[in-house]
Amino acid sequence: MNRIEIEQLLPEVFRRATVPGEPLAELLEIMVQFQAPAEATIERIESYFNPRIAPEAFLPMLAAWVDLSRLVGGAATRDPGRDWQLDPGRLRELILAAAELSQWRGTRYGLKRFLEIATGRSGFSFDESGAGDDGRPRPFHLRVRAPGSARAQRRLIERILVQEKPAHLTYELVFIEEATSPEGAPPAWIAGEQASGRPDVEPTAGLSDDSRTIGTSSRN
Repeated sequence: MNRIEIEQLLPEVFRRATVPGEPLAELLEIMVQFQAPAEATIERIESYFNPRIAPEAFLPMLAAWVDLSRLVGGAATRDPGRDWQLDPGRLRELILAAAELSQWRGTRYGLKRFLEIATGRSGFSFDESGAGDDGRPRPFHLRVRAPGSARAQRRLIERILVQEKPAHLTYELVFIEEATSPEGAPPAWIAGEQASGRPDVEPTAGLSDDSRTIGTSSRN
């Protein structure tokens, strides 16, 4: 609203006092300046509800509406000292995919999709049937294989795993990188610590259904 529009809202007795240079006239000018930012926002209010073009400062509000505030950090989420980083562009994509991610929560597909969107990397895989170093099976344990290119996002990945995996599962995170190999030689794969000389085995056929809920045993 401009000064004249505000003046029209005043009682007649006040309007008579809105003479340039008088205190009331100056007060109206101040009111116009105070309202200008709010009016500019209202004129483009639809952009605030589109995650792709919403102002970055408004993204935490959108994230809270779709139950993703746990990934935003800050005092509002009781996580002011976070040591992980979520790119604002990745947060926009997570907000857009929030409905889909909610439907698939607790499944292999849902966890993989969440990690891929949050990190911007592909190549995540899961194994629930592997044995421990002592050869004994580890029930309700999830091995998560992440691409080596996402190593710098380890803290973010771990946070997502803790929050998105079924609560009864333990997990371990290993990064897999394809080492530089001579031409014609098979690539060496590095998983976690030292290369084993062969690629890690993919999940068994019984665990290949991405829609299956993680943590439901498929063993006989």
